[in-house]
Amino acid sequence: MALSKQQQKEIGTYLILVIRGKLSNYAPETEAKPFHYRLLGRNRYAMFSFIHSMNTTFGMSIFEQVSVLIAKHYHKESEHHYTLIGSISSKTLKVIEKVHFDLRQGKLTAVKYKENSLIKSSVVEKQLLNKDPDSTVDVFVREKNGMEHYIDIISAKPNIKEFVELKRKLLRWTALRLSQDKSVNVLTQLAIPYNPYDPNPYSRWTLKGLFDLKKEIMVGEEYWDFLGGRGTYKDLLGVFEKVGLELYDEIDQKMKNLVKKI
Repeated sequence: MALSKQQQKEIGTYLILVIRGKLSNYAPETEAKPFHYRLLGRNRYAMFSFIHSMNTTFGMSIFEQVSVLIAKHYHKESEHHYTLIGSISSKTLKVIEKVHFDLRQGKLTAVKYKENSLIKSSVVEKQLLNKDPDSTVDVFVREKNGMEHYIDIISAKPNIKEFVELKRKLLRWTALRLSQDKSVNVLTQLAIPYNPYDPNPYSRWTLKGLFDLKKEIMVGEEYWDFLGGRGTYKDLLGVFEKVGLELYDEIDQKMKNLVKKI
């Protein structure tokens, strides 16, 4: 068992709190959707809207907070909504844009440590701090060996434009951190909480060429087991299932109430 009983209880309590809060505070959309209503029916659309709202909650809060609840027991340090301080000089910005452009053009193979080295060579340490638009990190983890991970939790199926911008963000995060200390070991990464293609491997053609897949991308089981050790993913699914069973009647009643209001 990777997650202790105490951890499972802590995660379960958090999930119940969030879901019950959502059930209590959720209000159906008030704007008219005439095409949706006629095609899907008002009842179905009301249920769809609620489920969509729940999915948004998963992306915005649940996965981030659960990540930290797990990692804080396994790693040295963990935090969500971490503010990455630093600044990016014009010289470093040019390096970032060239690496980014060359990757997109296929002129450069994505190798994380080489990209980090290129950025590090252009960085001047201890620059004046500026507020950077890319400074917020979903999940920060510092391993016991000092390795720092700056993780962006993303949706399961981003499109090519989203992946292009995500790659730029990872490069910028690296530069921001190294601008404060060039000696740190840093990994900027994307985490996809689950594999939508399971049981097949995650396969997204939009990843090709842009990312060092072994260093920059963690999907499903790999991500959760990184946070809490081998077996964490399976234990976590068990916690979610247990909470789902406990809240089944409450969720079912909420769905029925939504339909009654139509």
